[in-house]
Amino acid sequence: MEDIEFILDSTKEAMNGSVEHLEKSFLNIRAGKASPQMLGSVFVDYYGSQTPLSQIANINVPDARTLTIQPYEKSMMTPIEKAIMVANLGFNPMNNGDVIIISVPPLTEERRRDLVKQAKHESEEAKIGVRNHRKDANTDIKKLEKEGVSEDVCKTAEETVQKMTDNFIKKIEEHLIVKEAEIMKV
Repeated sequence: MEDIEFILDSTKEAMNGSVEHLEKSFLNIRAGKASPQMLGSVFVDYYGSQTPLSQIANINVPDARTLTIQPYEKSMMTPIEKAIMVANLGFNPMNNGDVIIISVPPLTEERRRDLVKQAKHESEEAKIGVRNHRKDANTDIKKLEKEGVSEDVCKTAEETVQKMTDNFIKKIEEHLIVKEAEIMKV
């Protein structure tokens, strides 16, 4: 019995991890207004190692369409500008000597559709993750059945895993609907 509960708990935890990962992925998909998370994928060559931008500079949002980046070291201005260009986020950084300013352009209809596609892809990946966790749990339950755990207990456990899967898939779809609406809102 303890084995089954352990399988159910660890499966729920793993499925929850898939949803959390999706939420983090959605933060990187911009939906109109500027936010520091937009630069989450930018890594800068900092003395030979790839370092997240947020660890070597202060990122601020003075208004809905502007990001400012103030490096902790002046010498990092050029490498930060290069890293932003390499990240291919569609931004054109401007350097005024003290800070790097990024004007976030308004999204075009085409770009919005691309971002919705990206969000759908991310949610599909999360669903695949949840289904893989279901498959792993069912495999573990089958092993326990072969080891002598009663068929009824195993059947109930499999049904519980399926209910969990359905709930997490529904949660993912709800997140996608919210993100789609956020992206398409002009």
